[in-house]
Amino acid sequence: MAFYIIGGEELVIGFRFVGVPGTVVETVDEARKAFQAATTSPEVMVLIISEQVSAMIPREVMDWQMSGTYPLLVEIPGITGHMDGRASLIDSIREAVGLHV
Repeated sequence: MAFYIIGGEELVIGFRFVGVPGTVVETVDEARKAFQAATTSPEVMVLIISEQVSAMIPREVMDWQMSGTYPLLVEIPGITGHMDGRASLIDSIREAVGLHV
C-alpha cells in the first residue's frame, strides 16, 4: 500500500523520514496541482493531507471523499495542531455514534 502526503514543509519532511513521499504546498494553486497529481496516480492508495491544505481546496477534497474511490483520503492536523473550528477524528466518531463521555 503506497502512502503519499501533501502538506507544509515540516510535515512533509517528517513523513519523508519514515519513507513516505510527498509534496510541499504553500499556495492554493500548488495544492490543487499536488492533489490532482496524487489522486490520479495509480501508485497512491492512501493520501494524507494536512488540515491547512484541505482548507485551501475544500471543494476538491469534499468531492473526492464523496466519490468513494482510491486513494483513501486521510486528513491530519498540521505541525502546529488542529485548526480552530475543526473537529478531531475522535470528536467526529463520538458525534456519529452519539457517545458522549
